[in-house]
Amino acid sequence: MLAALKRYPLQVNLLLCSTLLLTLARAITLPYLVIYLSTNFDLAVSRIGLLLGGALVGGSLISLYGGYLIDRMPGYRLILGFSACFVAAFIGMCLTDNLWLFFFFLLGFNFAYSVTDVVVKTAFGRLLAAGEQSRAFSIRYTLINLAYAIGPFIGAGLAQWSQKLPFMVSAALGGLFLLAFLRYGDRDMRPAAGVAPPSFLAVMGVLSRDRRLMYFTVGGAFTAVVFGQFSAYLSQYLVATGTAEYAYQVIQTILGVNAVTVICLQYLLGKRIDNAHLQRWLIVGLGLFVLGIVGFGLSRHLAHWGLAMVVFTLGEIIVIPAEYMFIDRIAPPHLRGVYYGTQNLSNLGGGAGPVLVGFALSLWAPHWVFVMLAGCIAVGAFFYVAGASRPSPRPHD
Repeated sequence: MLAALKRYPLQVNLLLCSTLLLTLARAITLPYLVIYLSTNFDLAVSRIGLLLGGALVGGSLISLYGGYLIDRMPGYRLILGFSACFVAAFIGMCLTDNLWLFFFFLLGFNFAYSVTDVVVKTAFGRLLAAGEQSRAFSIRYTLINLAYAIGPFIGAGLAQWSQKLPFMVSAALGGLFLLAFLRYGDRDMRPAAGVAPPSFLAVMGVLSRDRRLMYFTVGGAFTAVVFGQFSAYLSQYLVATGTAEYAYQVIQTILGVNAVTVICLQYLLGKRIDNAHLQRWLIVGLGLFVLGIVGFGLSRHLAHWGLAMVVFTLGEIIVIPAEYMFIDRIAPPHLRGVYYGTQNLSNLGGGAGPVLVGFALSLWAPHWVFVMLAGCIAVGAFFYVAGASRPSPRPHD
């Protein structure tokens, strides 16, 4: 991985740096937002869920417009602007005592993070050869998981000193990247050449006519139900079928296994995913998801949960980079930003996972949860295959 980083242009390494620093900032603060909102605003758990879910959904939706901006404006100014928004949002959340202002800052943080993520993926298509893109996506995803592996522990230590300290450190990490990009960023970063539709509505018309993009986004939403927030819905299942103490042990185990598996294997496996066999890789990855889900349903001991998590994580390692590579393959160069912004909408499926599992647990026997989740993978696979095999013209006007 280090050898690959040495070969990459400075701008690619800067954007990978943004992935690490901004995700670390996110991982330091987000796990403790429920506690912070409960103690500082005296909110019920149901209202906290609506607030956090609304900010996540809103940030993902408006990131579609952010992708449009990426295709229209110089990247240097956009990255600086979104990074400043990221920092300001954390500072605002730390200082405000007004719940509506807190929600506004939380929405701004999610928007800035989502759009920066689109910038990184778009830059890979513009700055790297096709043969290097799978490696770059794998490095990016490894850095994300590294940040999520260590961020919550840092946040826990900081919160023992002060509940506002995680927000301050998260803002500082965003500021560190902002200063680095201000100093070393390419001021000549420009959108790809090409004749693009002049308005946002015209771009939406182009997107709606690309059935492959629509199929892949819908397929991504169904699979995100399964892997987007697996720790949340597995916690619901474990609490419903056992004790809170056992649920805590299992969740600790599977989160650790997930992080270690991704960090150790993501780059080694991800760099082998190529454009020539994307559909085959996707089918293998989705099959591993199903095997992992079956393993969860059959698990009775911590070792079983850990083994099932390894299989599940291998599916995650394959599917996520393959999704990004497919979008890059079908996106016209001058519309990469908005294509990635559209694909980001599949993240909305992650928010639906705990909701669907909650309904399933209230209506059926607990084991039917895993049947429902396997069904989501099957539906997602149908849309993936339909999108990968459907011929679709690349729009340029």
